Amino acid sequence: MSAADTAWVLLSSALVLAMIMPGLALFYGGLVRSKNVLGTIMQSFAILCLVTVLWVLIGYSLAFGPDTWGLIGGLDWVALNGVGLAPNATYGPTVPHLAFMVFQLMFAAITPALITGAFAERMKFSALMLFAALWSLFVYAPIAHWLWGGGWLGKLGALDFAGGAVVHISSGVSALVCALVLGARHGYGTDYLAPHNLPMTLLGTGLLWFGWFGFNAGSALGANQTAVTAFVATHTAAAAGALAWVLIEWSHRGTPTVLGIASGAVAGLATITPGAGYVGVFSALAIGLAAGALSYLAIIWKGKFGYDDSLDVVGIHGVGGIFGILATGLFASKTVNPGGADGLFFGNPGFFGVQAVAALTVAAFSCVGTFAILKVVQRTVGLRVSPEEESIGLDISQHNERAYS
Repeated sequence: MSAADTAWVLLSSALVLAMIMPGLALFYGGLVRSKNVLGTIMQSFAILCLVTVLWVLIGYSLAFGPDTWGLIGGLDWVALNGVGLAPNATYGPTVPHLAFMVFQLMFAAITPALITGAFAERMKFSALMLFAALWSLFVYAPIAHWLWGGGWLGKLGALDFAGGAVVHISSGVSALVCALVLGARHGYGTDYLAPHNLPMTLLGTGLLWFGWFGFNAGSALGANQTAVTAFVATHTAAAAGALAWVLIEWSHRGTPTVLGIASGAVAGLATITPGAGYVGVFSALAIGLAAGALSYLAIIWKGKFGYDDSLDVVGIHGVGGIFGILATGLFASKTVNPGGADGLFFGNPGFFGVQAVAALTVAAFSCVGTFAILKVVQRTVGLRVSPEEESIGLDISQHNERAYS
């Protein structure tokens, strides 16, 4: 066991926690109208607490427990039975098993929190809690097992370094389903629905960028060369994504915006995630530039399709996750990481095919699973607040509080 590796994994866990609270909470909170800012922040906070309890009780065992038919983990580690301070040979052989568990907990918590941006300003808090609980157990846990826990996609050879499919495709596709099932906000397309506090969003962006070093470089599970590779790739792609977005926006709309540069950075971060530990710095630069461009175009197309993805989860995380998984199939190199694979551009077209299978499978499963869960929630506690409650805002109608006097 390595003290340095253990320290890095624990620090990385704290960095990913900062991505959720306060990073994502502030990022999303600034993007909504002032009457919904507390309700939006509350969603990230409550999901973090809820998923933590579920993960400790059963979620970790379902995701990473001994494999059952390649589909799901067994119940051997329910309530963390057998998950102690000794290393596990599969999950970080130089760090305590418990440290790996808490690191993965942060991924499990941020993923459903990302989805909330798609239905911002219109879902009941009771519906949110039930949806997050069911989604965490029945969508996230199986996908995490397939790719990271010894499941069938991992055995097939698919690579997802830090969550391009497990986190971003699953949340992005689920966000699209949520936006379609719940319907648009009242006044969408006619009322003024612009962000109420862009400095808050920019602060959240900085915290997300800061925490993403733990998200990606921490997935090396040690203070090693792979962590360095992932760290540099992460920063490079974020900067490239921000610049690509703002330059295209400047050309298309005539002005570069703060919201645009922040969105581009997050798009770059999301897209490099699956390949951060497998690609070189110039590949990361190319991936980041493409991420900013593709996510911007996806958000332009959103207006043509007419669905109300309030905070652009689909365009940034869904598109970024899918492209990131495929880009890993193009740019991955064993020269960068001998434990990875060579991609299409390095003479291995078969690996690109495996990555495409992973992307399609995770997207399809997330779509079907999310739709089924939404129908269960709709028939039990209901999904949307009433038109009157939506008009008043979630802060008052759901929590009886005001963000601003």
